[in-house]
Amino acid sequence: MATTPRFSPEDVTVVFFLGGPGSGKGTQSANLVKDYDFVHLSAGDLLRAEQVREGSQYGDMIKTYIREGKIVPMEVTVALLSNAMAESLKTTPPQAGTKARFLIDGFPRKLDQAVFFEATVCPSELVLFLDCPEAVMEERLLERGKTSGRDDDNAESIRKRFRTFVETSMPVVDDFEKKGKVVKVSATGSVKEVYELVKTGIEAWGVHRR
Repeated sequence: MATTPRFSPEDVTVVFFLGGPGSGKGTQSANLVKDYDFVHLSAGDLLRAEQVREGSQYGDMIKTYIREGKIVPMEVTVALLSNAMAESLKTTPPQAGTKARFLIDGFPRKLDQAVFFEATVCPSELVLFLDCPEAVMEERLLERGKTSGRDDDNAESIRKRFRTFVETSMPVVDDFEKKGKVVKVSATGSVKEVYELVKTGIEAWGVHRR
């Protein structure tokens, strides 16, 4: 049975934001939220929050999957994203004549997630992809690891995460590129330089400051 997406691209703009670990998505997301009125949704943050949310129907399952190093079923991740979008639209509806903008960070991690999200939640506008060589990402993450306290900011974990990204997430970028829906930005410069490229890329798509 065909499903109708929960939201229409007439009402909301969805941008998927992808890049390997250490490509700078967090920093650039904050800039885009500030300047372009995006609502930033991180699949990882939503899953972490859901684990500890009182009365969550998914909490225990998410904990188990994460503990065992497995990917949480995409239906759960997509439901959390969909509900976060609905909640945002309810609490801060967009101004008249404008569309709500959602920047979905670190998702979809696999192609089937992209297909499922677009069929059930909302077709996306584009994929913003921070293209960064492994050596640069490794250097950044090792630097971050000195102060971040994150136990996955070490050389072995970083290489594993990078391989996973190349194997599972790059096919998403490649697929959207075939459809002409990717803004690819070289993420090797300074934060400011990269952001200038990001702005140029999304404004070429008609996403302008408000």
